[in-house]
This record gives sequence, C-alpha cells and structure tokens, in this order.
Amino acid sequence: MTSDAALLARARSDPDAFRELYERYARPLHDWFVRRTRSEQAALDLTAETFAQAWLVRARFRDEAGGSAAPWLYGIARNVLLMSIRRGALERRATERLGLRERLDAPGGATVRPDESWADGADELLDTLPPAQREAVRLRVLDGLDYDAVAGSLGTSSGTARVRVHRGLAALRSTLSSTSKESR
Repeated sequence: MTSDAALLARARSDPDAFRELYERYARPLHDWFVRRTRSEQAALDLTAETFAQAWLVRARFRDEAGGSAAPWLYGIARNVLLMSIRRGALERRATERLGLRERLDAPGGATVRPDESWADGADELLDTLPPAQREAVRLRVLDGLDYDAVAGSLGTSSGTARVRVHRGLAALRSTLSSTSKESR
C-alpha cells in the first residue's frame, strides 16, 4: 500500500492520488466530526471543508509521522471545526447587531422561522448598500469567509475588506433602526 506521504507528493500533479487519500480518511474524519458536533449534516460539511483545505495546502505537507497524513489531516480538521464555531458566533453576533433576532418574534408571541418573513426582505435590504459594501457583507456575514478570503474575493487588502464590512453593517443597522422607529 502506498504511504499517505507518497500520495500527497503525487497529488501535486495527480488528482487521483488525492482521491485515494480522501477514500482512506473521509469516513474516520466524518466520524470524528459527528462525535464533536452530534450532527450528521454538520459532519458532512466539515469533512468536505477539511478535504478542500487539505487540497489547497497539499504542497505544504511535511511527513512528520512516518508516512502517515493522519496527524496533518486531523490538524486541518481541528482548525476547520474551530473556524466553524467562530463563524457561527460571528453570524449570531451579526444578526443580533443587525436586529434580525428581534424580527424572528412575530406578533402574539409566535416565532417565525428564519427562512420566512424577514428573510424575504434580506436581499432588498442588502441592495440598499453600495456594491462594494454589499459584496463585502455578503462574503463575510452570509458566506462566513474570514477577512483575508473576503479581501481575496474582492481584490483588495484585508484592511479595506474590514472597513467595507464595518461600514456595510453600520448602514444596515441604521436602516433597520430607522425602519423600526417608523413602524412604531
């Protein structure tokens, strides 16, 4: 059997070698994520993200475990899990800052699902932003990208991406605040 290290060396120019590595580790990594998240769907998403990240950094693999890629892959998996947790916290904070949690409460105490009422207006709300801010907010808040990834997608610096997201969120807060005052 070919070692993981040999597969990763070949994977630099042969995608089939990476597929073989995937077939070796997908189930164990998935099971690892299920134990930590207690969610089959989350585990599938996190496993996919782990292998996507591994694919992107495969050239940086260093064999430090006698030919095994397990420690390297589980290290990536741990980072993917931590980023997912942080991203979830960021999304919760962003929705709270935007006042979207308040809009989940329907009159009479009935709770409206997030994919109903207020979500129908989310695109229109984002459309109120200038294009650069709209895209930055979409990438950061909705897609959950970190600022470096937002900057890469926008073709700008990380600092500029942060400013665009900050200004976009501030404008959305202002719009939501004035809308709620008008409806009183």
